[in-house]
Amino acid sequence: MKSFNKLTGIIASIPQVNIDTDAIIPKQFLKTIERTGLGKHLFHEKRYDQNNNLIKDFILNKQPWSQAKIIVAGDNFGCGSSREHAPWALLDFGISCIISTSFADIFYNNCFKNGVLPIILNEKIVDEISMLAEQGVEISIDLEEQQLIVQNKLYKFEIDPYRKHCLLNGLDDIGITLENKKTIDSYEEKLSSKIWHKPESL
Repeated sequence: MKSFNKLTGIIASIPQVNIDTDAIIPKQFLKTIERTGLGKHLFHEKRYDQNNNLIKDFILNKQPWSQAKIIVAGDNFGCGSSREHAPWALLDFGISCIISTSFADIFYNNCFKNGVLPIILNEKIVDEISMLAEQGVEISIDLEEQQLIVQNKLYKFEIDPYRKHCLLNGLDDIGITLENKKTIDSYEEKLSSKIWHKPESL
């Protein structure tokens, strides 16, 4: 998994509440187990009409937001069914940070496992950032310092220390296990060298 430290890019505002995972990546695109190629289907029903033409009014289809790296969204982002394809689609499109007042638990956890940073801020700050996003501005995010800066305004955010460690070091579930490789190898060596005796027959 790619590490996340600092990020600077265009921020797009999608202020709807309760955007579910089926809206993020519809179920018909879940057949693949590949993490690439899903970006073109991100928010498919919002980005394309029935003839598969881009809907010009949707924020991610307009310049400069088509190059967005961050989304500021409404409350309860990522609700609905569990699917890791949602963060895969976001990353493949180029988005690696979501800002909202709250996230659905499963989506929130899946973000950290796939290199996406979900930031929770209070409603007033989210509204401020959303208004600034409409101007097509860039935002800078520093995970180490737990802060984001947009138009010289600085906002601090909280994050679980363990999840922060995993993102900074690019550790998914496999990477976390491999952090303990020396301990695991030592245990396996002891296990393989142990002499097993058959119980004596009575």
